[in-house]
Amino acid sequence: MAWTPLTGTAHSIALEVLLDGPLPRSELARRLDLSAGTLTRLSRPLLDSGLLQEIGEAPDPVTGRPTRPMDVDERSHLFVGVKLTATTVHVVLTSLRATVLGTVEAVLPDPSPDSVRETVVGLVRAVVAEHDLLAPGNVRAVGVSLGGLVGADGHVLNASFLGWEDVPLGRDLEAELGLPVVVDNDLLSFARAEQWFGSARRCGHFAVLTIGEGLGYGLVVRDEVLDRPDAGVGLLGHFPLLPGGPLCPDGHQGCADALLTVAAVESRASAALRRPVRYEEVLDLAAEGDPLARRVVDDSAYGLGVLVAAIGNLTMPEKVILSGEGIRLAVVGQDALHRGLREHRSRYAGALDLEVQPTGFTEWARGAAVTAIRTFVLGSRTTG
Repeated sequence: MAWTPLTGTAHSIALEVLLDGPLPRSELARRLDLSAGTLTRLSRPLLDSGLLQEIGEAPDPVTGRPTRPMDVDERSHLFVGVKLTATTVHVVLTSLRATVLGTVEAVLPDPSPDSVRETVVGLVRAVVAEHDLLAPGNVRAVGVSLGGLVGADGHVLNASFLGWEDVPLGRDLEAELGLPVVVDNDLLSFARAEQWFGSARRCGHFAVLTIGEGLGYGLVVRDEVLDRPDAGVGLLGHFPLLPGGPLCPDGHQGCADALLTVAAVESRASAALRRPVRYEEVLDLAAEGDPLARRVVDDSAYGLGVLVAAIGNLTMPEKVILSGEGIRLAVVGQDALHRGLREHRSRYAGALDLEVQPTGFTEWARGAAVTAIRTFVLGSRTTG
């Protein structure tokens, strides 16, 4: 069952209910500028298919007459989200509104396509079986996210952290699972989840910046996630931030990769402290007042502020979300971050709505599930 045959205003009705339901008919008609008769005609296929349902009875806020608001039945349509890292697989089962119902994860025996596929299939089947009593047979699709370039039909063109080139992951998983599978860049999936069900819901123009093992950047303009062929290349990683700063592995001086990644912070802190130091220890030491660790963290956090300012200056978003497994840098170094932001924004520019959002791999897997939900609802991961 899919919503793909429904287009135009019928899709708009479905989306309003999905994102904000339950909604009375009068409110839907007001939002979409429809007559009561047109709304009834267009919503009937959605109700007949079971994608929408009428629930309870309540006074209409406009007319005062009894009405039965329309809503989705979250548990009748379930989705699986899979997040791949270099060493682990994280899987979630969600409802139609991306509520996480179950989680499971495993360490990858090795990063070969066959090993990854076998691990993913086993985990998907396990999480579905564990929660099948919620809605037997109601899993509609699987979303998979990873860092890298993804082409048509779930074909992974490049995923350097896995050592992959030209892997037909989506096709192979569909053959084994017997379910539709959509594969997406992980940052784009995360942005899609924030757009529909997260802190950027109903925000038509926002940016997402993640820091961790690498840097991720996503942009939403006019309610559309910009999904370009280069979206998974990591183009923002070599944006210059600190003249005379440290070198990145590609030889660029003071770029984002040289300042903001986990490896960069660990390398600079280890050199300063003259012993190997892990990322979280660097942040702990800085928070406790160690002057060398504090200098490393503040330099990086200042560079993060410069990068946020550049995103604001160049794309003028309403909101910027900072996240990723390394985002604690923005918390420990918040003063330096805001100083970098202030010093690289015009004093006449409006204040950026900046949100620091700590996340784990469950949230990234949920993002993959949202890509599957969007494809189920819209017929495409990118539309709407």
